[in-house]
Amino acid sequence: MESPDDTLELLRRGGSQFISEAELKKKLEERRTLRVKFGVDPTSPDLHLGHSVNLFKLRQFQDLGHLAVLIIGDFTSMVGDPSGRSSTRPMLSYDEVLANAETYKTQAFKILDPGRTEVVFNSDWLGKMTYLEVVKLNSRVTLQQILQRDDFKTRMDQGVPVFLHELQYPIMQGWDSVMIRADVEMGATDQLFNIMVGRDLQKEQGQPQQVACLQPILEGLDGLQKMSKSLNNYVGISEAPREMFGKLMSISDELMVRYYWVLLSEQLPPVHPMEAKKQLAFRIVEKFHDRSAAQGALDDFNLRFAKRDLDSAELPKVRVVELGEDIISAVVTAYSKGFDVIKSRSEARRLVEQGSVQWRGEKVTDPKVRISFTPGEVLKLDKTRAVRLI
Repeated sequence: MESPDDTLELLRRGGSQFISEAELKKKLEERRTLRVKFGVDPTSPDLHLGHSVNLFKLRQFQDLGHLAVLIIGDFTSMVGDPSGRSSTRPMLSYDEVLANAETYKTQAFKILDPGRTEVVFNSDWLGKMTYLEVVKLNSRVTLQQILQRDDFKTRMDQGVPVFLHELQYPIMQGWDSVMIRADVEMGATDQLFNIMVGRDLQKEQGQPQQVACLQPILEGLDGLQKMSKSLNNYVGISEAPREMFGKLMSISDELMVRYYWVLLSEQLPPVHPMEAKKQLAFRIVEKFHDRSAAQGALDDFNLRFAKRDLDSAELPKVRVVELGEDIISAVVTAYSKGFDVIKSRSEARRLVEQGSVQWRGEKVTDPKVRISFTPGEVLKLDKTRAVRLI
């Protein structure tokens, strides 16, 4: 193991915050293997780069000699984490949760070392509690504590319902920490409240309190909102190399600086912004696939967009008869059929009006234009996507 000071220096990279560093240093000075907790609720089948921020930090702990405890929240998923939510999450069935959990484990081990990972399901303890045990656990937390959460306060001020089952979530997550005797708990900054509940419950149980290791929230491709599949601003860690590369090439130069720091723990290299973005996309594709796949994605991007040689490129194929005659319908259909991306007509209109859409090498900026599409031609949709018509 590294010295405690060197370990802290490594762990700070990428924007990590600790509550508190002094406590973590004290634990590191004990020269033992720490139990580092990270819980994931399988509420959907796919992980994206936003999830990977915590997983990479967890892998860093593993490489420093510590044990990752990956909690699959098969029980808590059926409640749904209210953190950062402006409305109640829909409750999932247990079968849905289990199906998602299997894909989560597969994807998580793209990053984590299986030999240093303990995988547990929180239904093993939460699902076995009697009603009386639940009541006793609730008696350890006050309503005033729970209502300190900004998301709950905001919803109440706005007249948006807060259901009682949502108030249980921080308590359940905190009890997970007690059950696995966590030394450190990983989470995005919006998880601080839940992690602190865990610290309180551990103290009441006579356990050493866990240290909160908070990671920055990663913005999505739009650079505005948190990366989310529901907002369609995400890069899935299981996406095909070319799709992953293309999405990363679409981000702004300002967001690229942020991605370098959060995803790679590095400063932006002193090269041309386009070259820096290619290096970023290459390295992220390489992390989740391999170097050969990353090189193939780079070569494909250069062929399609850097060299503008779309006639020779391998592109998704879309049938002319499915496009319709107006350009807005064509763009919506091309995204859906070629890339499995849902674009609204208003989003398609914006792409046209800003000059992103090209037909036969010419920008199409009139959203009312009607085009007679021809098989064999290429319809370019944006900076990174184009389809071949058949």
